[in-house]
Amino acid sequence: MKWIDMHCDTLSELKKVEKRCSGEMQESNQGMHKNGLCVDIERLSRGGAEAQFFACYVNAAEYPENGAVYPGNGAAYPGERRAYNWNSAYRAVQEMLEYAHQQASSPRSFPGCLVYEAENGRNTAGILTVEEGGVLDGDLERLDDLYERDVRLITLTWNYENCIGYPNSRNRSVMEKGLTHFGKEVVERMNDMGMLIDVSHLSDGGFRDCIRYSRLPVVASHSNARSLCSHPRNLSDEMLRALGEKGGVAGVNFYSAFLSEGGAADLDDIAAHTAWMIRKAGEDSVALGTDFDGFEPDSLPAGIQGVQDMDRVWDAMRRRGITPRQIDKIAFENAARVISEVCHLSFPFI
Repeated sequence: MKWIDMHCDTLSELKKVEKRCSGEMQESNQGMHKNGLCVDIERLSRGGAEAQFFACYVNAAEYPENGAVYPGNGAAYPGERRAYNWNSAYRAVQEMLEYAHQQASSPRSFPGCLVYEAENGRNTAGILTVEEGGVLDGDLERLDDLYERDVRLITLTWNYENCIGYPNSRNRSVMEKGLTHFGKEVVERMNDMGMLIDVSHLSDGGFRDCIRYSRLPVVASHSNARSLCSHPRNLSDEMLRALGEKGGVAGVNFYSAFLSEGGAADLDDIAAHTAWMIRKAGEDSVALGTDFDGFEPDSLPAGIQGVQDMDRVWDAMRRRGITPRQIDKIAFENAARVISEVCHLSFPFI
């Protein structure tokens, strides 16, 4: 079965490995082509993946302004504002983009995506994204730079307030805040350029603003159903309906904390969220957004360890009563439609 995954953090994790090894990759780690993480080109190719979205993720807390040291993961307390060095974070994104191009088989063979060839000769398209719109730092020209480097999706926020808007939060006053004036300019400019607007991690108020101000479909690249798991990173039924009416898609996330209230999830939880999202957003608005390599391996649902196990996901969906036609849409067609409509990239890429 062919499929598209709209979010993984493999690229960012590989860059961390490279730094730890002082530039010398471990013998068992051949970068994006073969590694010990959840995603690599060899397994994507064997598993039927047509395209994989690779996120350039940065945690702003790792780039504090003026050398400040923040405790824990750097998350701000309610009402607290922290200064981050967005220029340093932007340079980190540029380094990840350069690495992704170096790893590609034919870096410029198709505008807007990279081409990765596996040992079996089968190609997988790599679509680059940025997970933290704060790296724009109020400068729309950085969008042009990212576009030229083949970025076709930006997750507007991660877990911190930035120049675009506010993150998801259990603090209702934060959760209701919308896009900044600059954030609305970003939405308009991304529409003009053909870049996907990603509302995963965004506040509810920011989500509503994206639905209102975007002329094109928006995506929640890796978010689940809040009615089944009440984490604020997930989407409410109202949000799922709005996303579907906008023509967008939500990518089902495999992180157990977003699948199950108890934090321990299995393949049936993935299928349950998928079925719920179909009912609320429509069968044309659900896709995959695994979030592979975006969390610790022990937070994966029981029964899945990486892209090599995707057949188990389809089996779980069938057991839940999701039809073969619906599975085809979730696996490939819905994401392909949005990519074509917004980014003007049509399948087959390669």
